[in-house]
Amino acid sequence: MKAWGLRLFAVLGLVLAGYFFYLWVWAPTSLAVSTLPVERGRVEETVTNTRAGTVTARQRAKLSPEIGGRVVDIPHRKGANVHAGDILLRLNDDTQRAAVHMAERELAVVQVRRERLCLEAARAKREYLRNQQLRERDLVSTDFLDQIKNVAQTTAVFCKQAQVEISKARSAIVEAKAMLAKTVLRAPFDGVVAEVDIEVGEWTTPSPPALPVPPVLDLIDPTSMYVSAPMDEVDSARIRPEQPVRVTLDPFPGQHYRGHVHHIAPYVLDIEEQNRTVAIDVELDDRQFAATLLPGTSADVEVILSVKEGVLRIPTSALVEGQRVFVVEGELVRLRTITLGLKNWDFVEVVDGLAEGDPVVISLDEEGLADGVPVVVRSTSETR
Repeated sequence: MKAWGLRLFAVLGLVLAGYFFYLWVWAPTSLAVSTLPVERGRVEETVTNTRAGTVTARQRAKLSPEIGGRVVDIPHRKGANVHAGDILLRLNDDTQRAAVHMAERELAVVQVRRERLCLEAARAKREYLRNQQLRERDLVSTDFLDQIKNVAQTTAVFCKQAQVEISKARSAIVEAKAMLAKTVLRAPFDGVVAEVDIEVGEWTTPSPPALPVPPVLDLIDPTSMYVSAPMDEVDSARIRPEQPVRVTLDPFPGQHYRGHVHHIAPYVLDIEEQNRTVAIDVELDDRQFAATLLPGTSADVEVILSVKEGVLRIPTSALVEGQRVFVVEGELVRLRTITLGLKNWDFVEVVDGLAEGDPVVISLDEEGLADGVPVVVRSTSETR
């Protein structure tokens, strides 16, 4: 009897050991996952740029004098605020001023000549008219009257020629003054001097048609800043002027700035080895902030096509293979197919397949996550 009890005890020990070995080796373990409950909120349908956009100035001018010469003054340096018409650069103008002086002297000379010639023409005409009356009374001969007439006609021609010379002289003055004005480079609009690539005493040369010369000044209007962004041609048909836009800028990570579509390019840009795109111009609603941005700054845009409030939504990152999600049901996780509505990078609208409060798995990178796997849900604080 004693031996039989020992054998029974040994058998039970082996069974228990086998059971625990099974649990340790083969029995499934619960996978720890993070979840978020299906909630109601705002969902936007958006489209984004295909490549980084760029902050650009609508008014930006790279300036150079129209004529060559030696620089004698640069009143406004880099970073200076200027108004339209302010002098940015002045060239030596001795030659141009001399040309204006000579043209004015020439005008004075031809005016004196015209006055003398036209007085002679007027006197000759009066003489002709007087002798014409005398001829009617046979007091002068026809030959004499013809001589007086020729003198009157000749002096009239000289008077008219003098008038033409005055017009030419005045035109010469206008031309000389125009050349004098070209020795001064003025701001075409209010703005900020971005670059000055010349110094006092240096020579500047106008750019010939076949050999462009770099400009000497760069002027930017900071109030005209906007974002230019390339959009996929597939999305272009849904983009309209004045649609709201959310803008992010590389120098301000995590910040979003409101704007609107200002202009849509009337053509598709086709560049080899790149997707075909349509450029849009986006103006920031905060124009004061926009004026502080530097041209060339990288920017991304989200054009908001439509918005729904108070709809069921889940994080877009919770989607599996497009329209499926993992949902915790009891102690198991199930792969469920759902119907989607509006969608963006952050959230997607749930039209059917989930109810408010359903726990959706968001830790999709957990190894072993599959339909029917036992799971344990982490605490709400971990999930959030």
